[in-house]
Amino acid sequence: MSTPEEDTPPPAVPLLAPRDGLPPVIETSTALVDYAAALREGTGPVAVDAERASGYRYGQRAYLVQLRRNGSGTGLIDPVPLPDLSVVQDAIGDTEWVLHAANQDLPCLAEIGLTPERIFDTELAARLAGLPRVGLGAVVESLLGYSLQKGHSAADWSTRPLPEEWLVYAALDVEVLVDLRDALAAILQEQGKTEWARQEFEAILAAGPPPPRSDPWRRTSGVHGLRSRRQLGMLRSLWQARDELARRRDVAPGRVLPDAALVSAVQADPRTEGALLELPVFRGRANRKLVGTWFGALARGRELPESELPMHSRSGDGPPPVNRWADRDPAAATRLQVARAGLAELAERHTVPVENLLSPDLVRRLMWSPPQPRDAETVAAALRAGGAREWQIDLTRELLTDAANRA
Repeated sequence: MSTPEEDTPPPAVPLLAPRDGLPPVIETSTALVDYAAALREGTGPVAVDAERASGYRYGQRAYLVQLRRNGSGTGLIDPVPLPDLSVVQDAIGDTEWVLHAANQDLPCLAEIGLTPERIFDTELAARLAGLPRVGLGAVVESLLGYSLQKGHSAADWSTRPLPEEWLVYAALDVEVLVDLRDALAAILQEQGKTEWARQEFEAILAAGPPPPRSDPWRRTSGVHGLRSRRQLGMLRSLWQARDELARRRDVAPGRVLPDAALVSAVQADPRTEGALLELPVFRGRANRKLVGTWFGALARGRELPESELPMHSRSGDGPPPVNRWADRDPAAATRLQVARAGLAELAERHTVPVENLLSPDLVRRLMWSPPQPRDAETVAAALRAGGAREWQIDLTRELLTDAANRA
């Protein structure tokens, strides 16, 4: 019988420095061409990562790209002086790329000419494998026994020159990715989920970049505290003024004016610039200079004709909020309850998060408006049309068919 000490895993080994030393940042075309040639001569998958300046800069562009391949070493590329990395694309375009949470990095990589044909997403693989924590540091510690440095992922990567400790952090992230890929691939193979992962990775690439958000101003923190359409019109106008200014300055909108200030200004509804300057945040020197911009935006929203005011909720083609189903359609509420219970049991049996088993939005749509006739064939077709992968359809169509026929 093992003792508690024997059951306790050994402490993680801290990774403090890249195994080959910290490479210089690639900032010139000559250095970029040389590294691309090295990548072409390397073997196996390519680890890829990118660092952005979320919360500091407008948009989600890449400010550092990290790559590593067996036989090629690690490359730290500065895409500011090198905004076209097509020479790297030519070297590794048909190779499997290993990324962690690929959806976060693929859009900014595409902007600089990097688009993979095949990927292995270690974050998604960890979800499919049923790991309890799927952040890069947690998965590396769990499967490889190493601890990564923390604290720089949310840094302002537009800073120049980049501090050495940040570069070490960035280099170490790609140093572990291929080993992590191999460990996760072995677990997925053992669990019979290799094909699941392949389909999921292909779906990420097929989906492409996300479309622009509809009415992005509605995501303002605190918007639910605004009660009238007139207030929503004022908020939209103020949000648009802030967004335009942030875009011109290349600064994150929240650093120009916090969301809380937008909402408080709308709620206070100041009728003079002086009254606006009495509100918190607006008293600062920067916003005193911009008071005409903010007050003008509020005035434009206040003066909009009724016909141009936004509705309280965004129109959509989906079902109503679930908390209204019991009143609107009790039968649909019953169907959803049965479907959710079945999916939860199935997810537990296969040790996969229920949201990865099937999109919750797709389940709601199917249970609100079941296909006709309500059989396994039409349910499978509806799932396929909604973007479900074949492995998901195979696992869920019978239980969803049963749920669709409960009421």
